[in-house]
Amino acid sequence: MRRVPFALAALGALAGTPALAQDEPLKTVDIGVVQDSDINVVQKLLYPKAGRTELGFHLGWQPFDAFTTTPMAAITFGGHPSETLGWELGVGGGYGLKNGTLTKIEGPAYGVSPDAYRYLASAWGGVQWAPIYAKMSFMGRKVIHHDVYGTLTAGATMEQAVLPDHTMAVAPTLGAGVGMRFFLNDKTTLRVQFKDDVLAEYRSKTAATQGLFIKQDASITAGITLLGKRT
Repeated sequence: MRRVPFALAALGALAGTPALAQDEPLKTVDIGVVQDSDINVVQKLLYPKAGRTELGFHLGWQPFDAFTTTPMAAITFGGHPSETLGWELGVGGGYGLKNGTLTKIEGPAYGVSPDAYRYLASAWGGVQWAPIYAKMSFMGRKVIHHDVYGTLTAGATMEQAVLPDHTMAVAPTLGAGVGMRFFLNDKTTLRVQFKDDVLAEYRSKTAATQGLFIKQDASITAGITLLGKRT
């Protein structure tokens, strides 16, 4: 009978051991310094582009010309052989309106009509390089996935003289730009872009601009693009 209290005490001690262990703080194990070469982080993109087409509809503005301001629109189509490299074809159209500077110098105070040309249409092809894919938190509630890309293009631009005879000019064009895609879902992106086109435009209107004239058409565009099916 004397053994019974001792047996119960022993069982109580054993039952209490896990509780005591749980109350103890966790101990960390020092494994030493981890070298960069020992770490290989592979991130699976939530919205991949590789092997997919991209159809885009864009609206924009050319606000930087000295004498005109131009609303414009464009349609683009391209593809992405990889996550970083892509190609694209595009056509655009718009109409250059006289800005305040041109209206003022054509007025009675100056009476001068400069040899200005307005943008009408363009077509181009080019390549894209997107080295950055990133995520950012919006107000701590939504994670926005986006990429950053650069583009180089070549094509042609059609413009029209603002002077009354409306002489036409078709100019070889080289362009460079930067842009971002904000992925709205797996199939849709909001794309914004700044691109500067350099035109080699032949003019024969006035002595000051006869011959080859170098002109820049810088544009800011925003649009919706639709990504094709994943391959």
